[in-house]
Amino acid sequence: MMEALSRWIIRRRRSIVVTAVFGLVLAGAFGGGVADHLTSGGFDDPASESYQARQVLEDEFGALDPKLLLLVTAPEGSTVDDPEVRAAGLALGEELAREAGVVQVVSYWNQGDAPPLRSTAGHQALVLAAIEGDDDAVDELVTELSPRYTRSDGTVSVRVGGLAEIFREVGETIEADLTRAELITLPITIILLILIFGSVVAASLPLAVGIMAVLGTFATLRVLTSFMDVSVYALNLTTALGLGLAIDYSLFIVSRYREELAEGRSNDQALRRTMQTAGKTIIFSAATVAISLSALLVFPLVFLRSFAYSGIAVVALAALGALVVLPALLSILGPRVDKGRIGRRRTGRAQARASVDGQGFWHRIAVGVMARPIPAATAVIAVLLVLGSPFLHIEFALSDDRVLPESASSRQVHDELRTNFTSRESSALQVVAEGTGDPALRSSQIDSYAQRLSTVAGVARVDALTGSYIAGSLVQGPTELSQRFAGPDGTFLSVVPAIEPFSDEGEQLAHDVRDTAAPFAVEVTGPSADLVDSKSSLFGRMPLAVAIIALVTFVVMFMMTGSVIVPIKALVMNLLSLSATFGAMVFVFQDGHLSELLGFSATGSLDATVPILMFCIAFGLSMDYEVFLLSRIKEEYDLTGDNEHSVGLGLERTGRIVTAASALLAFVFAAFATSGISFIKMFGVGLAMAVVVDATLVRGVLVPAFMKLAGRANWWAPAPLRRFHDRYGVSEHLADEPVDVAAVGVAVGAAERDSADLVSR
Repeated sequence: MMEALSRWIIRRRRSIVVTAVFGLVLAGAFGGGVADHLTSGGFDDPASESYQARQVLEDEFGALDPKLLLLVTAPEGSTVDDPEVRAAGLALGEELAREAGVVQVVSYWNQGDAPPLRSTAGHQALVLAAIEGDDDAVDELVTELSPRYTRSDGTVSVRVGGLAEIFREVGETIEADLTRAELITLPITIILLILIFGSVVAASLPLAVGIMAVLGTFATLRVLTSFMDVSVYALNLTTALGLGLAIDYSLFIVSRYREELAEGRSNDQALRRTMQTAGKTIIFSAATVAISLSALLVFPLVFLRSFAYSGIAVVALAALGALVVLPALLSILGPRVDKGRIGRRRTGRAQARASVDGQGFWHRIAVGVMARPIPAATAVIAVLLVLGSPFLHIEFALSDDRVLPESASSRQVHDELRTNFTSRESSALQVVAEGTGDPALRSSQIDSYAQRLSTVAGVARVDALTGSYIAGSLVQGPTELSQRFAGPDGTFLSVVPAIEPFSDEGEQLAHDVRDTAAPFAVEVTGPSADLVDSKSSLFGRMPLAVAIIALVTFVVMFMMTGSVIVPIKALVMNLLSLSATFGAMVFVFQDGHLSELLGFSATGSLDATVPILMFCIAFGLSMDYEVFLLSRIKEEYDLTGDNEHSVGLGLERTGRIVTAASALLAFVFAAFATSGISFIKMFGVGLAMAVVVDATLVRGVLVPAFMKLAGRANWWAPAPLRRFHDRYGVSEHLADEPVDVAAVGVAVGAAERDSADLVSR
C-alpha cells in the first residue's frame, strides 16, 4: 500500500501541493472564526439527577441558579443596616433587576435582613441574581454587567462575584495566557526546529504541516458546531497537539528520507523507502494517539467529548499532511531540502557504523542497560513507584474561584465570602418536587420537610414557600419573594450550605439532603450535587475508556509487530510511567508543594476532568514514541534476527529523533505552566513531565532492559495469532532496491546534511 501511495505522490506531487495550499486557504477562511461558535459550558451530564432537576427548575418554575453575586461593602465605621447604606442596597437591587436578562434578584435588604446574607461583622451584604439563557448568553451578559457594577460612590462599594463572573475571568485569563505563551514559544520553537532539522528549508516543513493540521481542525470543528455543542477549550489542545505531532511526524519522515539519500539512493527511491518504513510507522502512531483520544467519547460531558473531536481531527490531519503533502514537497525539493543548512554532521553511514560499533550515544545507553537489565529496570521502577505513590491519596472535586490567581477580582470577592460570611449563598442546593399538587394545600408537609433539612449538618438556611428555616426553626414567614418556590404542580426548596460546596463535606451534604425523608418524590441539584453526579458519571465510565484504549492499542501494535508480548509490555510500562506523572501532580497541585514557585492555590483536590483528559492525551503520546522505537527495532530484527543488535541499533536510529521531538513537545506543553489558571498549569506541567519521563526513563532504560530479558520471546505469539498476522498483519520486509549509481554524487552531498542529532552536537 505504501509503495503504491508513494508512487502516486511522486507522479502527482505538484497537484498535491497546489491542492493543499488551496485547501489551507479555504480552511482558514471557514474555520478562522470557529471560536465564536463554540460554547464555554459543557460540564454537565445530561442524564444526571442534578442536570434533570435543573431543567425542571427552569422549565416548570422559571427558577435559575444565582450565578451573579454583588458584594456590597459599607464605608469604614458603618454597617449595612445604616439608613443610607440600606437605601443604596435596595436601589442597587432594583437597578440590577431592571437589567435585561437578569431575574430573581435577592438581597439582604429585600429578604427582611436575612442574617446569612450579612457578614458577621455587619459591614458587608450580598445581592444575588440569576441570568436567563445558556452558558454563552450568561457569559456575554456578565461581560457587559461586570464593569458597570464594579463601583464605589462614597456610600457603598460594590464588587462582582458569582459563578458567571468566575467563568468570565477564567476564560479571559486563559485567552490572555495562551496568547502570551504562543508569543513566547513560537519564535523559540522556530529556532529549535532550525537547529534540529539543520536547515531553514527543512525546518519550515513541520510548521507547514502543523498549520495545515490546526486550520483543518478549526474548519472541522466549525462544521461540527452546526449540529452539536463543542467546547471552546478544545482549541487549546488543537494548537499544542497539532504543532507537536507535526514536528514528530515530519522529523521522522525527513530523517529517514535523508538517511536513504545518504545511502546513495535516488530521490524517488529514498522517498519510496521512507514511505514504506517511516510512513507506515506514522500510520500506526497516529492510530494509537487517535484511539486514546477517542476514549473521551464514552464520557457524556461536552467538555471532554470536544477534546476527542479536536484531537482525532488534528491527529488525522497531521498524519495526512506528513504522509501526503510532506512527501510531495520532498519529491519536489529533493536534496534542496537541506538548503540553508547550519553546521556539518556525520553521514548516515557514519552514524549507522557508530551505532554498530557502540560509538553512538543511544547505542551505548542500550548496551549498558542490556548488560545489567535487572538492576537498571529495578532502579527505574523504584523511582517511578516513589513518584507515583502520592496518587494513592488523590482527591477529586470541581473547579471553583481558587483556580484563579489571588489578584483576580472574583477570587478576592469569594475569599472574603469564606472569611466574613457564615453561608455560601451562591452555592445553594435546590430540592425539586414535581407532581405534588397545589403547594398551598401541602404547606404543612413543606414546613416539616424544610425544618428537617435545616437540621442537616452543613446547612446554614433553608428557604421554602412557607418561609426561611435555620436549625429546625422558622425564622421568617413567607414573603412576596417566597412565591418563587411555587409552581403549577409542585414546589422546590433552597438549601444554603455553610461549607465549601466542592469538598468532601459538600459531597456529604448532597448525600445527606438526598437521604433526608421527604413527603414527596424529590430531585436535588446545585454545586455539591453536581460534584457527586459528575464524579459518578466520570469514574463510572473510566473503566470502559481504559479498556477501549488498552484493547484497541494492543490490536494495533500486534498488527504492527506480530507479537503479544511487546504490546503487553508497552501497555504496562506506559501505565507505570503515567502513574508517576499523576503521583507528582497530586504531590504538587493537590498537596500544594511548590505552590509558591508555580503561583497557584492548592485546594486539597484536583479537578475531576483534567486527570482524565491528561491520561488519554499522555497515554497516546507515550504510545506514539513506543511505536517509533519498536518499528525500527522490528525492522532491524527482521533483517538480522539478532535481538540485542536490533534493540541497540533501533534505539540509536530513533534516539536523536525522539529526543528532539519530545523536547520540543515538552517545551510546548511546559509553556502552559505560565498560565494564571491552576488547572491549565497542571495540564501543561503534567503533560510535559509525562513526555520527558517516557522519552528518557522508559525509552532509555525500561524498553532495552525488558527487551533483553525477554530475548526472542519478544516476538512470540500463539500459533493461531501468528497465522492471522502472517495473513493480515503488516510485514517489515523491504525490497532490497539496487542503489541508483547516478544518484551517488548527489548522495555524497546529501550525506553531509543528514538528520539532526542534538546529542552529537
